[in-house]
Amino acid sequence: MSETYDIVIVGGGSAGSVLGDRLSEDGNRSVLVLEAGRKDFAWDLLIQMPAALPFPAGKRLYDWRYASDPEPYMNGRRVKHARGKVLGGSGSINGMIFQRGNPLDYERWGADAGMETWDFAHCLPYFKRMENALAADSDDELRGHDGPLKLERGPAKNPLFQAFFDAAVEAGYSKTPDVNGFRQEGFGPFDKHVYKGRRFGPSRAYLHPAMKRSNLTVKTRAFVTSIDFDGTRANGVTYQRNGKTHKVTAGEVILAGGAINTPQLLQLSGVGDAEHLRSLGIKPVVNLPGVGENLQDHLEAYIQYSCPLPVSEQPNLNKAKMPLIGLQWLLGRKGPAATNHFEGGGFVRSNEDVDYPNLMFHFLPVAVRYDGQKADTAHGFQVHVGPMYSDARGSLKIRSKDPKEHPSMVYNYLSTEQDRREWVEAVKISREIMAQPSMKPYNSGEISPGPSVRTDEEILEWVANDAETALHPSCTAKMGPASDPMAVVDPLTMKVHGLDNVRVVDASAMPYVTNGNIHAPVLMLAEKASDIILGRKPLDPIDADYYRHGVHPADAGTVKA
Repeated sequence: MSETYDIVIVGGGSAGSVLGDRLSEDGNRSVLVLEAGRKDFAWDLLIQMPAALPFPAGKRLYDWRYASDPEPYMNGRRVKHARGKVLGGSGSINGMIFQRGNPLDYERWGADAGMETWDFAHCLPYFKRMENALAADSDDELRGHDGPLKLERGPAKNPLFQAFFDAAVEAGYSKTPDVNGFRQEGFGPFDKHVYKGRRFGPSRAYLHPAMKRSNLTVKTRAFVTSIDFDGTRANGVTYQRNGKTHKVTAGEVILAGGAINTPQLLQLSGVGDAEHLRSLGIKPVVNLPGVGENLQDHLEAYIQYSCPLPVSEQPNLNKAKMPLIGLQWLLGRKGPAATNHFEGGGFVRSNEDVDYPNLMFHFLPVAVRYDGQKADTAHGFQVHVGPMYSDARGSLKIRSKDPKEHPSMVYNYLSTEQDRREWVEAVKISREIMAQPSMKPYNSGEISPGPSVRTDEEILEWVANDAETALHPSCTAKMGPASDPMAVVDPLTMKVHGLDNVRVVDASAMPYVTNGNIHAPVLMLAEKASDIILGRKPLDPIDADYYRHGVHPADAGTVKA
């Protein structure tokens, strides 16, 4: 069976949802979005109910269930990597946290050769275009208020949040009213893509409203197995659906499968390191050794505490309470199920060698792991912490010609001196904050890692055995000029070097992982790329002021290195 479209988008996840909407806006192009997962049904509580976020991970109907190879610096552990197997991609199963990253992340991007149009001034207008920041000041030139993505904040009303924020100030850090505004550094409520008690992810914000257009077709359970080439010119893709093989002829092939699937599909299609491809019996189309390299992620650990006062959300994890909590959500989108619990946290510099925050904290008024495993305590809370721009680098390589076999992935967590140093600092700063007077009424002892873990060596051993991915794989097909032998994507066109009609628009195109959860940067990248693909005049750059340590006078809360 053969079909013809102007544009085929491989992946209906976060970036694919944005592209499906923006590229079909004018009605002049026929656009096909192919998503290998199933539909994100409105009645599916595990997707739509914010507090249900731990449940999809690990379940085959929601999660591709990737895992790393044995990690050499984490005692040979395989680290599980949940990836969304549903329309909306990981944006339909993630923690709903909206973090832009620090402006200096994009200054770092823009400082590389050929990347001048990806500095903060050029990215900011696209952040603003996509946002409807409901809680932000409407006069704030850094925030958007008319975009499709509705964002709520906090509210972080549980007394544990306020105690945590106050304790951070007592430890020498600062509060900030908006980590996505002028000042990221500091502690306060977080933005979330939850609207009126329901997940408001990219498929709901972008793709579903666009699906009424006659020129946009969205197919789920459509597993793309190859990009089809005539020489180095792509002319479409092959996919499997309902047990049948389908061919799509297209003028443009846009890969939006994410940092794992995009390099995997490129390699399967003959684009990557030629020697590796030949070893698997794949004829190289173009030799691009950077495909699958430069793999980056955020590793995080859960530091958990028991609470002597009955103020935490811990009792709501009891199965006996869940039916009533679920009914409360179904009837009014209210109650404990209407929050993602990631309502506040902060960003700090752990030492004076860094120019901007290198650690992120998520505070939760409940002690539970991402997979739903709860701590054995009547009341508890925790902080998630980890380095934000580690210099550890990994790689991703296909194992065979079978498109359904998961690729080999090694992230090399804890492999560098910087990474190990920052992890020790992260745990020590977390404990310092938790030991402050504001937290003492709520803190009856550390559950994990526990008081037996004290020395630097013990901390690193605990991290190696207990830390998990924050689910932010990125940078495996990085943007950069053709003169960079490890670059894969042209930053001015989003085209893959050496190929015609193939572009990459997803987290794999990032050159460096950003500071914070990467969902918002992926959406921004797709917004910006849509203008590039359509040949539209880019939005004018905005030279807005933002906080820089040592430049602005409000430098209260310098770190104690």
